[in-house]
Amino acid sequence: MTTNPIRHITVDAHDPIKVAKFWAELTGYTFDDESDSTEAFIASPFEQSPGMLFIAVPEDKTVKNRVHLDIQPPTGTRDQFVERMQALGASIHEDHRTPDGKGWVTMRDPEGNEFCVERSTAERAA
Repeated sequence: MTTNPIRHITVDAHDPIKVAKFWAELTGYTFDDESDSTEAFIASPFEQSPGMLFIAVPEDKTVKNRVHLDIQPPTGTRDQFVERMQALGASIHEDHRTPDGKGWVTMRDPEGNEFCVERSTAERAA
């Protein structure tokens, strides 16, 4: 049996706990209560999926991420998910939605890290 070689996806943050809790809500991952102000961890509920580790750094984010996650809403629609993320502190960076209902939304987490919200499986099947 082959195992996934990716153990964690690591994200720099000023406030690792705040950003980890945001991403836990976004992904459905579980926030590790042993997290602290220097590093915070969220664990995937899915077998063979990497967790996410948030590390405290003093620098501000200054340019576009070279890597980002594309998020597929597990329930509901893309637009409902975008609204939910905004309520949690995310902002819309670029809106690529089209009049025919296709497209995606590039968002930023509370510290400016980009992620994209795509249509759900049900929306793509329709």
